[in-house]
Amino acid sequence: VNAHGRLLKRKMYAQGCECDGVPGLVTAPPAPRLIPKSAAGISIWTEVLLNKFLFSRATYNLCKDYGYRGLPIAPGTLTGGLKRITRLFSPLIAQLVEKQLAEALFHNDETGWKVFESMEGKVGYRWWLWVTQSSSVVYYTLAPSRSGDIPIDYFSGLDKRLEQVIVVCDRYSGYKRLARENAVILLAFCWAHVRRDFLDAAKSWPDLEAWMLSWVERIAELYTLNAKRLEVWDETQGLADQTPAFMEWHQALVQAIEQMAERCDRELEKENLYGAQRDVLNSLKNHWLGLTVFVRFPQVPMDNNTAERRMRNPGMGRKNYYGSGSQWSAGLAAMMFSLFQTVLLWKLNPHHWLHSYLTACAENGGQPPTDLSPFI
Repeated sequence: VNAHGRLLKRKMYAQGCECDGVPGLVTAPPAPRLIPKSAAGISIWTEVLLNKFLFSRATYNLCKDYGYRGLPIAPGTLTGGLKRITRLFSPLIAQLVEKQLAEALFHNDETGWKVFESMEGKVGYRWWLWVTQSSSVVYYTLAPSRSGDIPIDYFSGLDKRLEQVIVVCDRYSGYKRLARENAVILLAFCWAHVRRDFLDAAKSWPDLEAWMLSWVERIAELYTLNAKRLEVWDETQGLADQTPAFMEWHQALVQAIEQMAERCDRELEKENLYGAQRDVLNSLKNHWLGLTVFVRFPQVPMDNNTAERRMRNPGMGRKNYYGSGSQWSAGLAAMMFSLFQTVLLWKLNPHHWLHSYLTACAENGGQPPTDLSPFI
């Protein structure tokens, strides 16, 4: 693949008319551009945004690659251009947020992110990237802290007509605070984290390995029964209206859950229980309500893997270019992660989608198109 420069010759014609107010020369209008007087066309910005925020390539490496392909371009040129086109994506994000907050099932997670710009009242450069996925939208936001205020502020915008909202998450205290302060939210905790508790304890306490692994086997049984149940689940029907095949596996799952709860209580009554055993069982019991949400609501997964998978793409970017150099670039990163992952959620072609959107912006004078519906 080589880069090509395209020279557009604007035709100019002499007017034969001598009427007042009519120019003597008429020139064809300039070609649409995202950035006025910029030599970089739409195809370049499409490549840069995709490579940076979907394929996790560092800006310096992009410039080296483009140079080898016949496009010598400085990192500062790309940075300045990205800063100018950031505003083009804000209306799309507003539409995605409005859509997402009208839905009732969410998957949440957070991870560290670096923003290398000093901020008054903040020590260090560590920020947090939060992801919220619903059935139709993947939304990311970058915040300077891991405070529970972040999800609380976001979910305060939920559609008031929603009577119950389920948030699938890990056991981070910020989400527990969210559920306490917002009565419509029900937390569904992650069984993969519980399983990890027992595996970590088995590694740390070899004498207790057999006991810990017996619980891991119990958790594996729950996954198996739930998978069998979902194979015959009709998502258009309520729990009470499912087929006999579904109800058979559902009752087996309910029985396995009850047996696990009974065993947990029996073990905790033992006076000679080791501290490591008591710790994992207390955690299991304290989070039991959230861990069993999936039984009553088959649409809820048993773990938080959906949200954690959405952190893979930003995680690769964090390894390759370390984060964001400024707050505006952090905002752009969150917006592009949101747009690209939502596009992929809908199984659309990100190259086609982005090029079409940027073309519409260029044709509107470097502004977001008036009608966003073709792109969302």
